[in-house]
Amino acid sequence: MSVSSSHSSETPSLRRRPTEHTQDPPWQHDPQAGFNQETSHDHLCGSHLNSADSCPSFSHHSVCPVLCQTKCISAHTCPSHHACDDSWVEIQSKRTIRAENEVEANKLVNNYRFGFRKWKSHVTERPFEDRSEVVKELYSELKVIKPHTGHLITCGNVAYVFLFGWWISLVYFLVSLLMFITITGVPYGKLCLKLSSYFLWPFGKSIHEIGNTLRRCCELAPDCECNMDGTDDNSPVLLPSPTEMPVPQFSGQLQRTPYWHRFATYVWLLLGYPPLVLVHSLACFLSWILVFTIPVSKMNARTMGVILLLAPEDVSVSSCSQRKHQGFESRALLCCYHAVNWYYYKYTVDGINVFAVNLLPLVIVAMVIGYIDRENLYASSDVKFAIAVCSIIPLSYYIGMGIASISAQSNFAVGAVVNASFGSITELTFYITALIRGHRAGNQCLQEVVKAALTGTLLGCILFIPGICMIIGGLRHSEQTFNSRSTGVSSALLFISVGGVFAPTLFSKAYGNLVCDACTNSTLGNGTSNSSGPFVCHNCHYDLNNGTLFHNHVQPLVYTLSALLPAAYIIGLIFTLKTHSHIYNIQVGEGQESDHHGAVVHWSRWRSLVILILATLLTSACADLVTEHIQPILNQPNISQYFIGVTVLAMVPEIPEIVNGIQFALQNNISLSLEVGICIAVQVCMLQIPILVLFNAFYDVGFVLLFSDLHLWASIFSVILVNYIFMDGKSDYFQGTALVIVYFILLALYFYAPSPAGC
Repeated sequence: MSVSSSHSSETPSLRRRPTEHTQDPPWQHDPQAGFNQETSHDHLCGSHLNSADSCPSFSHHSVCPVLCQTKCISAHTCPSHHACDDSWVEIQSKRTIRAENEVEANKLVNNYRFGFRKWKSHVTERPFEDRSEVVKELYSELKVIKPHTGHLITCGNVAYVFLFGWWISLVYFLVSLLMFITITGVPYGKLCLKLSSYFLWPFGKSIHEIGNTLRRCCELAPDCECNMDGTDDNSPVLLPSPTEMPVPQFSGQLQRTPYWHRFATYVWLLLGYPPLVLVHSLACFLSWILVFTIPVSKMNARTMGVILLLAPEDVSVSSCSQRKHQGFESRALLCCYHAVNWYYYKYTVDGINVFAVNLLPLVIVAMVIGYIDRENLYASSDVKFAIAVCSIIPLSYYIGMGIASISAQSNFAVGAVVNASFGSITELTFYITALIRGHRAGNQCLQEVVKAALTGTLLGCILFIPGICMIIGGLRHSEQTFNSRSTGVSSALLFISVGGVFAPTLFSKAYGNLVCDACTNSTLGNGTSNSSGPFVCHNCHYDLNNGTLFHNHVQPLVYTLSALLPAAYIIGLIFTLKTHSHIYNIQVGEGQESDHHGAVVHWSRWRSLVILILATLLTSACADLVTEHIQPILNQPNISQYFIGVTVLAMVPEIPEIVNGIQFALQNNISLSLEVGICIAVQVCMLQIPILVLFNAFYDVGFVLLFSDLHLWASIFSVILVNYIFMDGKSDYFQGTALVIVYFILLALYFYAPSPAGC
């Protein structure tokens, strides 16, 4: 889940220095060095380098020559103050990233490229031995016997008893009675009684597969505890029991009937095992869905797949402290100390986060109830709408993982094409589906909902995503610095994009005719005949279809801007990735990717491409269900259609991006957190909206690039505010709080705004 060296990617590094400057500056290892660097630069360089024709002599240990040496021509000349500033900006923005392998290094570099989706998760399998002890604990099987010094009575363990333990134990008790009734299944009845006690409180207990010597002891003396006193176990406590190898056979062991030649085995498999499989399967499912109780899921899965299929005389239940008496004649099968582990939010399955894995079945549920239950017999439209919207979240995650995997394993050109093709596919699928359905149904309201969703995505990516990342990152790191020059490029493109998108709206307000549908004299209603009194008008709007203004002026303007905005986006790509790539100046540390050869990639190129196509098709189907069942939501009398568009439809597909931004901020990489939101906002204006205009030109769905006043002024104000916040190149939780508060203020405006005309 986490990049192993994301902290180092935020630490500035200097250019290669001469051999005499071998001592690193004191700020190079300081994670909060942004402020110190700037202060020392202003004090040392600013006070000594104001003159272009003179340069004071510095010793080899002076700081300013180290900062400015890349710009100095010789030892006796000194550049201007502006040259030193340029060098300082370049030094401050330069980063050296570390990665386990070449694929991860390429993925990390892509994160800093403009126009590429910022991805946090690993696209390769990380070596297990290099991971932290916390992460190793997440992936370890529950058969490790280790010393436990803490308390077993914890809130999580007590919650296990109420959520799982009592009913699993009850089922085992009932199955044991059934086995005793069959007479032949008495050994399995005794085993079920032991497991009933175990699953009521499994913590600090262990289940072992006993060996031949212990089995012979138990057969000869059934009342003994089957212990072998005096046998010490000096095996490592952090590893599984060393008796994983087959237990040697002794010539004097008692002969017994093979497992599959017993009548009791088939009685057990027909009567006792099936209900226990159902119980353990249900417990596995529930505990896996809760994520933090995945140890309970592992415990039930191992019991169902291993323990219950052993001969009953081979299973021994005891406390973990008795292991030292059981020696090498037993093999640990199950040992659990805690039912809850809060770090399981990091757990991944084949590179996919566990939350995305758990949400994936929602897609199947949405397809089944959406396309089979057409008459809403089993689920209402509200339920179908909610499930279809939520199913877009894991699909967005899979699309992002596919894009990151292909980009990391390909060159820049292929990665750029994949990002441009699939980067906005989730949002575009919904927009186009809604426009087509609204056009076929003659419902102009869906077009207004699409415009509200576009504006909501813009506002959320400008205000909410950077704001929440600043808050969470600022609570962990008092102050965070970012590359203000690279952010300035993105902010400039944001200004251009917002100005281009809303230019037709401003044009229509300047030259359009205000037309109202119904105007009445307010004085006539009071019984007076004064016709010169004030009038009350309803449904006022700018009439563009009647006359030549729209067809001869506004529409050509829209097509012109739809060509200029992608051109500006391409120029931004060339500027940041080709001609001025030193603004980012990301380098992979020498020798960092040579430690692990033959990296195991979670998804190959072809697998990623297949998943991208399937996820896109499923997203299209879910978007169709959303637009089909959105009308009851829009008909709610107390909620504005604007509010639904700018919140649910706009921000739900961006939840994976929000999670990525928060993870970057927690690792003190606020630069990527800010770029997450800004890049999405720029893509909305410079790619998504021009594509919608182009689609409307070939298939007229009535989409007109004219926004309401609320969309116009909210977007312009947000862009101005966020550029003001980004000016100093520093962030803290107060600035983030300001952005989030402004976002909620705008949401309140949308919540109480009257519904658009035609809705």
